[in-house]
Amino acid sequence: MTDQPIVVGYDGTDAAQRAVEFAGQRATAVGCAVHLVYVLEWSPYSFLSTQELEERHKRRTEELSRAEQTLKPALDTLNKLKIPVTSEVRYGHSGELICEIAKEKDACQIIVGRKGGSTLGARLLGSLPLTLVQASPVPVTVVP
Repeated sequence: MTDQPIVVGYDGTDAAQRAVEFAGQRATAVGCAVHLVYVLEWSPYSFLSTQELEERHKRRTEELSRAEQTLKPALDTLNKLKIPVTSEVRYGHSGELICEIAKEKDACQIIVGRKGGSTLGARLLGSLPLTLVQASPVPVTVVP
């Protein structure tokens, strides 16, 4: 049994659900909790009018609600396995934020799903798994 949770990056895709299922297996094997993270990409560096700020606030509220609903299947999966699970939705850059949360939670591991294919955009701009493998303070597992 360990007090260090597994952090799982989750976005509601099939790949993310496979990552949750794998995390459930690992958590059961080592006796730890799972912390689910849903990251909403957001940049604080934009200049907006008052009306745009109001609209942005409304969109953020809607995004948070959708994110909480998106997390539900992952929470259900882990709850059925009787694994202690927590979750959070935060704004920021996915790779940086998941690494930061892993440090905050003193995680033993990060698990994410791999989206299929190898697009030109992912090769040129990078991908979440690549960012995590390069920057993570803990081991990273990428689930196919």
